[in-house]
Order: sequence, then C-alpha cells, then structure tokens
Amino acid sequence: MIFLKNYMSEVGTLMEHRLSSYTANRANNFNLIRFVAAFMVLFNHSFALSIGSEDADPLKGILGMTFGSIAVDIFFITSGFLITGSLLTRNNLIAFIWARVLRIYPALIVAIIFCTFIVGLYFTTLSIYSYLSSPEIYKFFLRNISLFLGVDYSLPGVFENIPYKRIVNGSLWTLPWEIRMYSILGLLWGILFYAKCFSNKFFNHVLVAIAVLAIISHILNHFLLVVDNNAQGLRLLAMFFVGAAFYVLKDKIILSNRVVALMSLILVFSMLEQHLFFVFYNIFIAYIVFYVAYIPSGTIRKFNRVGDYSYGMYIYAFPVQQSIAAIIQGVSVVTMLIVSLSITLILAILSWHLVEKKLLKIKHKYVVFENLLSNIRLTKPSRRT
Repeated sequence: MIFLKNYMSEVGTLMEHRLSSYTANRANNFNLIRFVAAFMVLFNHSFALSIGSEDADPLKGILGMTFGSIAVDIFFITSGFLITGSLLTRNNLIAFIWARVLRIYPALIVAIIFCTFIVGLYFTTLSIYSYLSSPEIYKFFLRNISLFLGVDYSLPGVFENIPYKRIVNGSLWTLPWEIRMYSILGLLWGILFYAKCFSNKFFNHVLVAIAVLAIISHILNHFLLVVDNNAQGLRLLAMFFVGAAFYVLKDKIILSNRVVALMSLILVFSMLEQHLFFVFYNIFIAYIVFYVAYIPSGTIRKFNRVGDYSYGMYIYAFPVQQSIAAIIQGVSVVTMLIVSLSITLILAILSWHLVEKKLLKIKHKYVVFENLLSNIRLTKPSRRT
C-alpha cells in the first residue's frame, strides 16, 4: 500500500509538471530568457565590433559556436513556441498576421529611422546634402522596414574606418528569417483550412514532422555540408519548428528536474569534443529553454513587471556599438560592453514603453486590418476538431 501510494503521488507530480499545465497562464520567465538572449548577442558583438573578427567570441574556440548564435537559437525556439500558440489560440489568420505586424514593424521602423537619419547622418563622411540625396539611404530604409527582400547593411560613407567596416545594423539579418517562419506557419494553417482538411491533430502532425526533419537535416548538414549557402536558414527553420512542436506536444512533454540535470551533465562532458557537443546541444536546447521558462519561480518572476526589452535591445545594440567603435578609437571589449549596454538599455526601455507596449494594446482591433484585406475572413469553423 505504501508503494502504491508513493507511485500514485509520483504520477500526480509528473502530471502537474506537464508542459501544458503551465501554458494556460502568463506565469513564466520568457521575458527574462529573451532579455538574457539579447544581452548574449550584445556581449558577442562587443568582441566582434571592437576587435573586428566574428571569431573573437570566447565560446567559439571551446564549443565551435558563439554566445550570439546560441542566443539566436533561443529566440527562434521561443518564437516558434509562442507564435504557434498565438495562431492556434486565435484560430484566425488575419488576427495572427495583425499581431505579428504590430510586434515586429512599428519598433523596427523607429529603429531604422534612428539608423538612417541619426546614426547615419552623424557618422557619414559625405556632406549632409550628398548623404540625404543618395538613393542608397532610401534603399536601406525601405528594404529594412519591409524585410521581405532581405536587408541592407550599409549607408553611404558610414562606419568606413572602424574594425567592422560599413555595417550599420548587422543584427537585422535574422528578422527576414523570422518573417519567413511566420509565413510558413501561417501558410500551412491557411492551406489546410482552404483544403477543408483542417484538424488540430493533422496540423500538429505536420508541425512535428517538419521539426523532426529539419533538426535531423541541420545536424547531418553540420557533418556533410550538403547545404552551405543556406545553412543558417536550415538551422533557424529547425529551431523555430522545434519550438512549434513543443507547443503542439505540450500535453505529452513532462518538465523534469532529473532530465534537465542529466542533459546538463551530458552537455558538460560533450564539451570535450565540439562535434559531439553540437549534436547534444541541438537535441537538448529546446527542452532546457522551456524548463527554464516555466519551472523556476518566486523572485525570478518579478522580472515580468519590468517589461519586455529584448526586441529593443536586439535592434538597437549593433548601431550603438558601431557608433562607440567610431567615437572611441581602439575601444576595449570591456568598455564596449559597459557603454553599449547602458545606452542600448535606455533605447530599449524607450522603445518598449513608447512604441511596442502601446501598439500591442490594439491587437484586438484586427478587424480594421481584416477589412483592408477585402473582408477575407480566415477563421477555423468551430465544428472541426
């Protein structure tokens, strides 16, 4: 009887730690995780932009990857999870698109104005007239606020005499990929809807299949280099859809202290061989991210009261750091880190409170956006399961 009682108690505990038991409310650490990831990108770039080498990150020689690359993986894993949840909760493609537009574009447009007409205008070696009359700045502006055709990195006469030359905002490279992931997810939902074969179960199977194939392809490509030019895209596809798969499998995934401890131990020992670490890292990273997102509680949750400054940090850090490199010739890594973090954090706080937070309050007004799209309503019928 004692054995049975203990067994039932352990089963009950496992049920309580299913991922699905945490997703119904906003009690999580995603804001903190994304903030730390944004700091990791800034930390990584502090080496690259003060020294001029992408390989200057201290993790590169140890793990074969950088703090920045790990941070981007975290961003895409959490994005895949949360964006899939957003789509399946709304069950409306127009509402989904509207929410994504509000989250990405307004703050981005302000950041690109900052890069083009403040940073660029101050640091260009051209005259004000020559700079403002150059078609390059308008190409830079328009392409970077749309993202659909990729991004532009340079402005005429800007940052030509610093270690990492002519790149104004190198962090933007991930945003077109983010938009592509949203588009793939939304198109899959829309195609299945219009084909009248939509069911939650079938859609879930599709997402899991993409995640499995993508992560296997990403790991194999690391060793075989079948895909070279688009290896980054394959990696981001894998991370995003692994996050999506975790959401649709949330009823089956149990967050366990023992599992995370075992994964951490394996990762520590696999650091002795970079290729082995790469394999285990890609298999374990998503589980560890969601464990950290939901299990630690208490004081750590107070960070949510601060706000979500991660996006602002991400889109402002690079131009701020390049500006510092231009102003302080031969700037040290430590000085770059401290000064750029201080300035970037201020800009991120302003971005969140003056732009991002305000516009997120009108997410429910997607009907206006819906009417602009010829009144095409893409809402999943309630009779389907």
